[in-house]
Amino acid sequence: MDRFDTMRLFCRIVELGSFSRAAADLHLPAATATHAIRALETRLGVRLLQRTTRHVSPTPDGDAYYQRSVRILADVEETEAGLGHGGAPPRGKLRVDLQGTLARTYVLPRLDAFLDRYPDISLEIGMGDRLADLVREGIDCVLRVGELADSAMIGKRVATLRQVTCAAPSYVDRHGAPAGLDDLPRHRAVNFIAPNGKPFPFDYVIGGAVRSVTLPGVVSVTDADAYVACAERGLGLVQLPRYHVERQLAAGTLLQILPQLVAPDMPVSVLYPHARQLSPRVRVFVHWLADVMASVS
Repeated sequence: MDRFDTMRLFCRIVELGSFSRAAADLHLPAATATHAIRALETRLGVRLLQRTTRHVSPTPDGDAYYQRSVRILADVEETEAGLGHGGAPPRGKLRVDLQGTLARTYVLPRLDAFLDRYPDISLEIGMGDRLADLVREGIDCVLRVGELADSAMIGKRVATLRQVTCAAPSYVDRHGAPAGLDDLPRHRAVNFIAPNGKPFPFDYVIGGAVRSVTLPGVVSVTDADAYVACAERGLGLVQLPRYHVERQLAAGTLLQILPQLVAPDMPVSVLYPHARQLSPRVRVFVHWLADVMASVS
């Protein structure tokens, strides 16, 4: 195993927190991975990894070696991609995590075009609404909805989504519809829980400023599809991107509430770690996602 292969192995061990998982990910025997890291530590004269029965984590020296190794590997990949006739095409495994409804609506139906253009890239796709730890889970980039808060990530905004407030006809029959913003607190919501454990408020642009209202509710969810399903059952008001409920609004299973009020547009961004910004695989996928999402509104 050469030095670059050992660097790749070391980086995957740090990211996955496991020798066996990293070895399986790189199609190596576990004994080979163990021997390679021991030889690396011997050559460098420092301990790079703390090993317990359940987890492997980097020492301070190991963390420094990891940060530099990721950058070196990205530089090597970038250099190789730029050499030769037109440069070598991006290749290798790309791990991405996509917000579920965006993926099903816009990304997955067009994925064959990406793979036709870059046949040497293999994709490993996760989907959901949770906040993924990109470095620890070894994820190259994510597609997420909402304002960016993680300064450790690089973000590229690729779309903005128009939001609507909705309720089921059964909810309106039982509770009526709010006539205005001041009437809203007397209603209940299906609450979507943010990563901080608190429900997202309902936001409206009033006089150039955003006013937020948090509503009580008997149901809270962390999944976008569950959010819509609960709203269709009349369990409360919801506020979400219009594309997600276009079918329900057309069919009448959901009604737009407070159409005279404007909710702020919701940004859609691709996020990736600082250290991976030079990877050709990440770069071409980010550019492709931006093209796919350019028509979204």
